[in-house]
Amino acid sequence: MTKDNLHRYLFENASVRGELVQLEKSYQEVIAAHDYPQAIQQLLGQLMAATSLLTATLKFSGDISVQLQGDGPVSLAVINGNNLQQLRGVSRWTGDIANDSPMQTLFGKGYMVITLTPDDGERYQGVVALDKETLAECLETYFEQSEQLPTKIKLFADTKQAAGMFLQVLPTDGEHNNEFEHLSVLTETVKQEEMFDLEATDVLHRLYHDEEVLLFDPVAVTFSCTCSKERSAQAIRTVAKAEVDAIIAEEGRIEMGCEYCNSKYTFDGIDVEAIFAIAPKSDTTQ
Repeated sequence: MTKDNLHRYLFENASVRGELVQLEKSYQEVIAAHDYPQAIQQLLGQLMAATSLLTATLKFSGDISVQLQGDGPVSLAVINGNNLQQLRGVSRWTGDIANDSPMQTLFGKGYMVITLTPDDGERYQGVVALDKETLAECLETYFEQSEQLPTKIKLFADTKQAAGMFLQVLPTDGEHNNEFEHLSVLTETVKQEEMFDLEATDVLHRLYHDEEVLLFDPVAVTFSCTCSKERSAQAIRTVAKAEVDAIIAEEGRIEMGCEYCNSKYTFDGIDVEAIFAIAPKSDTTQ
């Protein structure tokens, strides 16, 4: 079956929109870079599905970041994406984590930060507490606070696949709560095995076979890391050359790693001289 796609749909007779995402290869690429405990793998899977669903709601070209932070054994879990459905993510944790650890145990007293960064325009940031049992419920609270639109979210993940569904009232002049409540009840019945084993069209038919659904062409979801040796060189260029030279003298090289994909970039003395040789004068005088 086809995976790693986001499907958008509308209801012909209701002012409600929906989204369905199924992830496999892109999800595996996110968790492959680190030896994550099972509970964190599943958390990142749900967070990745959620970020894909949120990215599909963007009305601009730009980036989105959904970040979870707390004072528990997991201090950070974040998925970054853009309007092209290119996603990457990482998590930080300490100690042993049980496979069945709930979200509140993982993060303790935590919060979720959603940051929207348009290519043109001002950045927007929303914060909600991680005070619900599930990530989906916390995201529903975010939409209730930020957009005042009734929203239903379902998220699933095991160690191989992740998936999610998103249902939201369209912003219109009228009231359509009855329509949304009916469709929300139907959406609530979706099962993890259906999301993992069935084509998106079959899932939608099972849920909404009595509704008229307009399904749009799917959009591919991919893992994409923005790191590169050039970007690492740019980071080195922001440091005073005397400090960089001191590191080279002591260590013989500079190693820089990417948290997201675990790529490593190494620079020796010759590399450093080349970096600063092409740097602007304002940099080389540091």
